[in-house]
Amino acid sequence: MSEENITRIHMYDKEYILIGTAHISKNSAEQVKEVIEREQPDSVCIELDKGRYESITEGNKWKDMDIFKVIKEKKATLLLMNLAISSFQNRMAKQFGIKAGQEMIQGIESAKETGAKLVLADRNIQITFSRIWRGLGFKGKAMLLSQVFAGIFSNETITEEELEKMKNQDSIDSILNDFTEVFPQLKVPLIDERDQYLAEKIKNAPGEKVVAVLGAAHVPGIKREFEKKHDLKKLTEVPPKSKAPKVIGWMIPVAILVLIVLTFLMNPSAGVQQTISWALWNGGLAALGAAIAFGHPLTILSAFIAAPFTSLSPLLAVGWIAGFVQAFIKRPNVRDFENLSEDVFTLKGFWNNKVTRILLIIVLSNLGSSLGTFIGGADVIRLFIDHL
Repeated sequence: MSEENITRIHMYDKEYILIGTAHISKNSAEQVKEVIEREQPDSVCIELDKGRYESITEGNKWKDMDIFKVIKEKKATLLLMNLAISSFQNRMAKQFGIKAGQEMIQGIESAKETGAKLVLADRNIQITFSRIWRGLGFKGKAMLLSQVFAGIFSNETITEEELEKMKNQDSIDSILNDFTEVFPQLKVPLIDERDQYLAEKIKNAPGEKVVAVLGAAHVPGIKREFEKKHDLKKLTEVPPKSKAPKVIGWMIPVAILVLIVLTFLMNPSAGVQQTISWALWNGGLAALGAAIAFGHPLTILSAFIAAPFTSLSPLLAVGWIAGFVQAFIKRPNVRDFENLSEDVFTLKGFWNNKVTRILLIIVLSNLGSSLGTFIGGADVIRLFIDHL
């Protein structure tokens, strides 16, 4: 059997066999099967967290999702990105006639067949996304979303040569590679921290012989981190939000209100003009975001009405209101959840599925309102200065 893509580490009186795979390679899945059957390990570690494991093993799990709960818990953006990346993998897998994550599925099946202990070795993907998201400003978040969706809806096919190159990239990192070049600090939560987490989980796997099925991009980093001790609790903490955005979030609406009141006192007609400008920019751009997501007319109207008020309160977001209205009017049914994995494969499906449409409405109306706050706020300041 070829030892290509296999790394052996002897440490702590144990043998660790790391298999570097491509997440959409049929050869990788076959190699995983061969290695596990030959080595008969005590444990098999796979580069999945509990959520992704359940997604792979329970295809109907989407049916249990409560879309209202997703909105309440402010997880719409994370869920949308998760679905987006799944779409990217599925598009590549479909081109080569294989199932995305087949090597992980093979690892699960082979572990059961050989009686090995299955270890879910990767960090929760929502924690990874949260740590990435906290490191971005408004511009960075907008760029990240555009980068992700540009990768998903590209019609370009992937050559066999490019597929082999992707063995050197992680399943998540492959879609964000260009973005990490623009924001190199994101490499830490996306790759480095997960290398540390994976290394610690693999080291602590039970038994004297451990096989780990990993994206090839992680193997060099895991080798570097293997002799070090890592605090898993620390690596799974979601950093507290910086106080600065919260302070700014209160300062901006207070400043806007103060300027409008002062303008009213100096020149009532100018104050009316300020108020109209604020309402139109906020409401208009939020409504535009909801309209781009093909929201129901009442959803678009709710975004237009709510945005001028939610922009003045850091505790509220127009996307939540628009999302709730859309979910109430066009509540997703079981078929929408069942079809998620296929619908996110195309641009049309993304916009037609009731689940992803709600998520898009939340994200795009929030982005529109944020942009409206900057433009409308600037106009409020201009009108105040003009009437000093």
